Amino acid sequence: MIKARIPAENPDANMKSYKQAYKDFSWSSVAASFSSPTSGEVNIVSEAIDRWADSPETKDRPALVFDKGPEVTIFSYLQMKEASSRWAHLLERQGLKAGDRFFIFLPPCPEVYFVMLACARMGIMFCPVFASLGFDELAVRLSNARPQGILTHPDLLERIPVDMPGSPKRIFLVKGPLSGRFSHEVIGPESAARMPADFPARPLPEETPLYLNYTSGSTGPPKGIVHAHRDMIGIKATATLVLDLSEGTVLWTDADPAWVNGTVYGTFAPWLCGATTVIQGAPFMPSSWYWALERHKVEVWYTTPKTIRGLMEAGEDLPRRYDLSHLRHIATVGSPLVPDLFYWVRKNLGRSAHDTWWMTETGMICIANFPAMDIKPGAMGRPVPGVKTAVLDETGKPLPQLSLGELAVKTAWPCMMTGMWEDKTRYQDYFRVTGWMLTGDMAIEDEEGYIYHQGRNDDLIKAGGDKVIGPYEIENVLAGHPAVAEAAVIAMGREPGEGISYLKAFIVLYPGPTPSVRLSMEIKAFVKANLSSDVIVQDVAFVEDLPKTRSGKLLRRILRAKELGLPG
Repeated sequence: MIKARIPAENPDANMKSYKQAYKDFSWSSVAASFSSPTSGEVNIVSEAIDRWADSPETKDRPALVFDKGPEVTIFSYLQMKEASSRWAHLLERQGLKAGDRFFIFLPPCPEVYFVMLACARMGIMFCPVFASLGFDELAVRLSNARPQGILTHPDLLERIPVDMPGSPKRIFLVKGPLSGRFSHEVIGPESAARMPADFPARPLPEETPLYLNYTSGSTGPPKGIVHAHRDMIGIKATATLVLDLSEGTVLWTDADPAWVNGTVYGTFAPWLCGATTVIQGAPFMPSSWYWALERHKVEVWYTTPKTIRGLMEAGEDLPRRYDLSHLRHIATVGSPLVPDLFYWVRKNLGRSAHDTWWMTETGMICIANFPAMDIKPGAMGRPVPGVKTAVLDETGKPLPQLSLGELAVKTAWPCMMTGMWEDKTRYQDYFRVTGWMLTGDMAIEDEEGYIYHQGRNDDLIKAGGDKVIGPYEIENVLAGHPAVAEAAVIAMGREPGEGISYLKAFIVLYPGPTPSVRLSMEIKAFVKANLSSDVIVQDVAFVEDLPKTRSGKLLRRILRAKELGLPG
């Protein structure tokens, strides 16, 4: 763990004192901030859109700014209410009803957000999926959820299986006219335009499913995580305390809506706060990312270490060409924010990046570095007020500070997943320790309550005697070598006799250095000298890139499977 401490960047943030806020916090106080009661029947759209659209003072405030290349389209809160109401009428007339499932198979575009809100208005559970999914990947999800409808683009139609159980009965297209269109295919925008502009959000029980998000596990098929309308309490709390949102704040969460971060913090979080969300419809390019920050006067940017690395690789000269003076807070999620990325952002963007931690299963940020709290580079931060975490041993008992164990979150909090779609056994396994949700992430908590991510529980490394460490600690040291841009470490069994893990490091080099036996030996010695004599990297492989999830998390299991000759 790095002992450096960076002073708090914004002492005047919404949450000014972490200790005081954690002590005084209550979920009921957040619930009381809504315009309608949050006990009994609720609807997230009433608080996220309609309350602002129905007020003369805020109805014309920008709710969504859609940026794609040279074109920018801005939708006010009133326009979002009317558009989502028209789509709700269309879905209803096409036979969809409360309790149904609806898939959204599109890249980012305004219709994605209109239909998310339309489904929520009606009590339909929506499920955004990545437009990059192939035929088989989509088929697995469709057969599991069996949606009654799907929103897509004509160019993606061929990837939708039509002759299998679970195929959607209605297909809504965002473009038309389309030659050879079948009777169950509807041109959505032109049909929705003819519908009434008001569809009151239906009051629903708090546990009514809101969205379904598929996340890949280390084994088995994708997990369909279910979240409910009650999530709005936790989403608003974290948007206020972690992202420091207020009415009128301009937020850019540069995440695809199919990733849970795009659903929660790109969509509902800003709207619950009366803020403006920026949506980027173009693929990542460093220059377009900087231009979006300047063009829309982004105040809060929620991004990923993967994106920051892409900016870093484009060089230090590029950010100096743009006006980033409106940017007051940067937060990251998706993978650990390693120190070299942290310091690069601080040097070149003039702000500190604040790492956060959460999972699809938690539904909201649970651990964070807050704007008014000192940062320890490499730490995920401290638990969000209202959330209790612990590091548990293999028997489920809390460990003392500075001990390595499995990170767990005390049940329950408002955004905790309500289930796993048609997989009760898998869902219950998260709660096999009474009173806790096990995350599968390994962590260490220091004396001040800062938590450090150490990899997944199946990535642990035996380092001699009883010493066990996570791969992240070793990878962090490797990244400190001047030739190493990125690194991943896996254990390939144990050394005979000592029980020490046989370690193999996969190294991506910076431009300039070339792979060699000498450099390999130098890197091995560097780890031993800077970490521990018990940690020995036996093998180094130089690679062009590392396997990662879309959010940038390392897929060590893929590296391990390839090394062992197993299917990835």
